Amino acid sequence: MSQAALPRHRPATWAAPAAGLAVLALAFAWHVSVGAKTIPLPIVADALLAYDPTIFDHVVVVDLRLPRAVFAVLVGAALAVAGALMQGVTRNPLAEPGILGLLIGASFAVVLVVGVFDLAEPAAIPLVSALGALAAAAAVWGIAAAAPGGATPLTLVLAGAAMTAFLGALMTAANLLDEQTFEDLRVWLTGSLAGGQWSVALWAAPWLLAGFLVAFGTARQITALAMGDETAAALGIRVGRIKMLALLAVVALTAAAVAIGGPMGFVGLVVPHAVRLFVGQDYRLVLPWSAIAGAAYLLVVDVAARLALAPVEVSTGLVTALLGAPVFVWLVRARL
Repeated sequence: MSQAALPRHRPATWAAPAAGLAVLALAFAWHVSVGAKTIPLPIVADALLAYDPTIFDHVVVVDLRLPRAVFAVLVGAALAVAGALMQGVTRNPLAEPGILGLLIGASFAVVLVVGVFDLAEPAAIPLVSALGALAAAAAVWGIAAAAPGGATPLTLVLAGAAMTAFLGALMTAANLLDEQTFEDLRVWLTGSLAGGQWSVALWAAPWLLAGFLVAFGTARQITALAMGDETAAALGIRVGRIKMLALLAVVALTAAAVAIGGPMGFVGLVVPHAVRLFVGQDYRLVLPWSAIAGAAYLLVVDVAARLALAPVEVSTGLVTALLGAPVFVWLVRARL
């Protein structure tokens, strides 16, 4: 591949990740310190470095707030990178796991397996979620490809909306048949980090690692794909292989995110577009910055979900939807 064919790194931008990681660290510390009771940062640091189970604030930090902050980082980074990958491969500015049906597919699969087969083993949740996301992605693409004009940005969005409505209706029907199971999953289905489990996160970790490695490893090729299939092929890119790898990475990241925190829409839409405003179109920068920005974004959103109507807590997924919907409408008006 010609070195001149793809965008060069911006020297100033490569010096910036330290600042980005510093902002992420500050958001993480802030997330852990605030809540129904504000815990000063020195006590937070003490709890993390010298945990004492007899001190109430230490228990709150380590047992309640630290896991939630870690889950926010993992889910935010995964969904943001998945959204950036989808937008680059499909050249569709509206592409993201929620809009194209992957989130509802993963959620439906988990509800079906847990509700019908009573299989709630932590090891099974990421796998089931991945299978559901992959099946939904294939169905959405097949529906869009069969439409007049093929799989255009508009037909993909319409197919994703149809898939979301269809599977949502099936989950509502399942709720009527087994209300107890849905009561147990009700908060999770709205996208919540409050009920996350370390056991599920640990089983989801290999999926996250695989997804990130494939995404970052193919970043250069994704940049070429974003220019068009013909351009990428002319540069020596094996287009079909890279698209398949990108799809598997998206499925792995989406599955892990849903397993940990439930379906959270629009994170993969909002964050990559914001990142491109600062780093341009080079996916060697877009993807790592999306991971950093997505993690920080979900930390801040989760704090807002906790404090907006305190002492009542709003599900994080509802807040991401409220923030992301206007961005989606703006993109529709600007691009379609």
